[in-house]
Amino acid sequence: MSKTNELKPNTFFIEVSGAGLPEVDGLFVPSTAPPAESESGSLSSLGYWNEKMAWDRADGKSERSPALSFSNSYTSWRICRLDGHLAYDTNGDDEMPPTDIEWHVYKKGVAPAPKVVLHHYDPRLPCPPPNVIFVLGGPGAGKGTMCELAESQLGWSHLSTGELLRAECESGGAIAATIEEHITAGKLVPNEIMVTLLKSEMERLTRTTGKNNFLLDGFPRSPANLEAWREIFTEEAELPKMLYFECPFEILEKRILGRAKWSGRSDDNVESLKLRFDTFKAETLPIVELFRSREKCVEVDTSQGREAVYSLVADQLAEHTDSELAAKPLTERAEVLLGLRPYPKK
Repeated sequence: MSKTNELKPNTFFIEVSGAGLPEVDGLFVPSTAPPAESESGSLSSLGYWNEKMAWDRADGKSERSPALSFSNSYTSWRICRLDGHLAYDTNGDDEMPPTDIEWHVYKKGVAPAPKVVLHHYDPRLPCPPPNVIFVLGGPGAGKGTMCELAESQLGWSHLSTGELLRAECESGGAIAATIEEHITAGKLVPNEIMVTLLKSEMERLTRTTGKNNFLLDGFPRSPANLEAWREIFTEEAELPKMLYFECPFEILEKRILGRAKWSGRSDDNVESLKLRFDTFKAETLPIVELFRSREKCVEVDTSQGREAVYSLVADQLAEHTDSELAAKPLTERAEVLLGLRPYPKK
């Protein structure tokens, strides 16, 4: 990338937090510094420095502009203090400021080094709405497998309420204690908490990855789930489309018993399957019927082979799937999930 007119507009935002220097923390926005010659002799351009994206402090208090930029001379990304002295840097020629490594404390910095988060959208503005598809089906219908395939091959994000609840508890988040109390008491976690976690995670992923296509695995399971969804996303919000994985009980039973040989799940047995299937019919099928009546439900026959099912699912997601991702060859993991190669031995 050597010509200014080939540079894409800098539309990213950088959030810096947890630095030993409060004056370093804060939001950094695309630099508006006028063209100037850098220390290596490169001519800057709007939003860029040394032909890499550059940022100013959103509050405009830094003496140096850009305040977060790349140095050709030192081959490093650098963050400066308000007085213009450098506080933190990283070695390497990354295209963007790294968010997955610990920054180095420079001469005028104070430990610990800050956390750096890249935002695809201005965090001061409302997050763009998510594009959501609900995925429902009986136990063993293939929801998890197809959602994982769509995530790895098609760029969709696969969210499970169970995994979100576990992650919140492990992180010690704001509502972790409430979740733990309900689980310990053998009670269902309030629907409002589940939907709030879903909304927060979708916003986080949208802002930090730029992707807003989401598959909600096994949600909504009940009318109460759906009621909480509509309360938090407002009654006026259009209902998402639903993919309903239809599969006869006999095939579900065969799959669950086959899975039990390696899954380690305590509920992968005939007795638990019958209970789970009865619960599914009583609580979840009414939701499916509601979406059918609203012409929001697409039925997918998952009694077929996995390749055929994946093809049907990919077709339903095609409208919002990046065509380049859809055309890429299957990964080894995808081939395993599709049964085209054996599971790797542990």
